[in-house]
Amino acid sequence: MIISHMQRAVPTVFLSALLLGGCASAPAPVAEPVKPPTAALLPQQTLPPLPAGSVHVNGIAAIVNDDIITFHEVRREAQPVIAESEKKGLLDDKARSNLRKTVLDRMIEKQLTDQKVKELGIKITDDEVRQAIEDVKRQNNNMSQQQLLDALKRQGYTLDQYENQIREQLERLRLVSLEVRSKAYVSPEEVKEYYATHLNNYVEDEQFKARHIFIKIDEKAPAAEAQKAMAKALNVLYQARSGKDFAELARKYSDDPAAKQDGGDLGTFKRGEMLPELEKALLPLKPGEVGELVSTPSGLHIVKLEEHISGKVKPFEQVKASIEDQLYRRKQDERFAQWMKDLRAKASIELKDTKGVL
Repeated sequence: MIISHMQRAVPTVFLSALLLGGCASAPAPVAEPVKPPTAALLPQQTLPPLPAGSVHVNGIAAIVNDDIITFHEVRREAQPVIAESEKKGLLDDKARSNLRKTVLDRMIEKQLTDQKVKELGIKITDDEVRQAIEDVKRQNNNMSQQQLLDALKRQGYTLDQYENQIREQLERLRLVSLEVRSKAYVSPEEVKEYYATHLNNYVEDEQFKARHIFIKIDEKAPAAEAQKAMAKALNVLYQARSGKDFAELARKYSDDPAAKQDGGDLGTFKRGEMLPELEKALLPLKPGEVGELVSTPSGLHIVKLEEHISGKVKPFEQVKASIEDQLYRRKQDERFAQWMKDLRAKASIELKDTKGVL
């Protein structure tokens, strides 16, 4: 997704609702945002090198045009990402360093997009922010304002911080819309060509529709009782194969309580969804045929295949919209990647020595 390249620190429990129909991918946990100080606020003199063996408490990790990113900010942003990764397994120092460098790269891209937002004069009004929050609340089971505040508090956020993050997110969404989405186009010919070359992706699953009659046999039942149940089952099987209405036979003889209402209807199922013993008996049958008696731990079953729906290719019109959406998103990703590459190429980006710091 496009937004996955630009995600900033929005509480993850609300992110999918905030992105207003855009991005389904779940974000990795991210840290509370820190606005980096401008270069003008930093001392201008050249600092002496650190003594051997020393470690930066803070310092400049990167300069992006006129904005800076500090080591402290990178570590702060990376900590939740590292914590989430550690849940899946132990990380060594090299892995942690690589995660921090990845986070630094994302922070550089964020700086570039923030600068582009300012350059284009993109503004999000207070009403738009409020509307986005209302959408978040509505899409989270119509949560109340107090529930929202409580959820934010649990994650260490204030409402003001959350509103600022939503504003930033909406600014970037609008930027992407201006710079990327509006320039992505999928022609009808492309959609048709994709469908023609990916027909296997649009084959419907093979389905079966069936009914059954169940004759219960208790495992602990005496032999005479079991023989009586078997005689009953054979009699019903004979009637079913003689052309008697199967549903009526199920209502009359089946020990399945539901059969009294639905005539033993098993519904529609795919391969692997049915009780193995019943599926094995049903698959060789042709529609309308009644199979042999099927023995299971709970009793005896008489099965009838009513319909076999073979896997057919879905019509083009049925899948056209989803293909167009898929191709459009792919083009957005490609355009965003190229746009960000061009943005980085035109920018002045200075990476500092991160060895031993990140």
